[in-house]
Amino acid sequence: MIPSLLFLLLSSLQQHGSEAESSLSNTFQLSSMKEQNGVQDSQHEKIITVSGDGVVHSPEFPRAYPRNKVLVWRLIAVDEGMRIQLTFDERFGLEDPEDGICKYDFVEIEEPADGTILGRWCGSKPIPGKQVSKGNQIRIHFISDEYFPSEPGFCIHYSLLPLNLPEPEGPSMLPPSLQSVDFLNEAVSGFSTVEEVIKYLDPDRWRLDIEDLHKPTWHVLGKSFIHSRKSRVVDLNLLKEEVRLYSCTPRNFSVSLREELKRTDTIFWPNCLLVKRCGGNCACCVHSCHDCQCVPTKVTKKYHEVLQLRHRSGGRGWQKSMTDVPLEHHEECECVCKGNSDG
Repeated sequence: MIPSLLFLLLSSLQQHGSEAESSLSNTFQLSSMKEQNGVQDSQHEKIITVSGDGVVHSPEFPRAYPRNKVLVWRLIAVDEGMRIQLTFDERFGLEDPEDGICKYDFVEIEEPADGTILGRWCGSKPIPGKQVSKGNQIRIHFISDEYFPSEPGFCIHYSLLPLNLPEPEGPSMLPPSLQSVDFLNEAVSGFSTVEEVIKYLDPDRWRLDIEDLHKPTWHVLGKSFIHSRKSRVVDLNLLKEEVRLYSCTPRNFSVSLREELKRTDTIFWPNCLLVKRCGGNCACCVHSCHDCQCVPTKVTKKYHEVLQLRHRSGGRGWQKSMTDVPLEHHEECECVCKGNSDG
């Protein structure tokens, strides 16, 4: 009797042990599946077969999206000979970035074939540009954390492009590290954000480069100039004063930093800045002369913080840094005879 009870007890323990081991194995496999896409449980990735135009949008768009959301859409063109083009709706707004980095709420576009991140966006400006897949698939990630949902969220319109239609290339097939200063300067001048500039220079580590740009260094940063606005005092009895104010005055002019600083070996971004320079005519010049011109009578030097790109020695790419550039600003102007302004 006792041996029989022992046998039954051992059998029961073995059975429960097998079930526990199986349950642990299943839990491990499920955990592994959740990590496949980096940010999303692969079981919840929504597959969208694309045969025409359509949209993907954040929940509740164009109202504020919910908190604590992790959503993934994989778009697959039915025809393998087609690519997918994504166009963002102008109504775009997610939680603002921190230190220029989208850390909390963001939408991200990924190439499923190799995991390349085509871009990550948050905030509200600028509106992300068009994105085109290399093959017939593309993946969209959306993440919101537990704080500060924004509106309207995002809406992405998708459409199909023939695979043999050439994708718009950059200004050169050469990598940026091999491009000439003039060629690269023309290329980066067309970008709207510093993130686009850094991503163009090094697509693989552009996020790290952005973080490095704003890390404190040994030299003093930031003599950033803030334009002062001159308030206009209304005086109905002095119309002549209006003529004086708007005839020969400091006003906004855009200047090319490379030309202004005589630095043709360096690229600056932005490549142009606004400065105050004397401008306007002197039709009512009080001097008795035939050639009266507007000249500065008070000039100051002010500093602007910009991105600077310089060639590393030995063809090792481009050195990226934040730097202060001095520019002349005209603070006061006067109409004088041309002969009197010389010397």
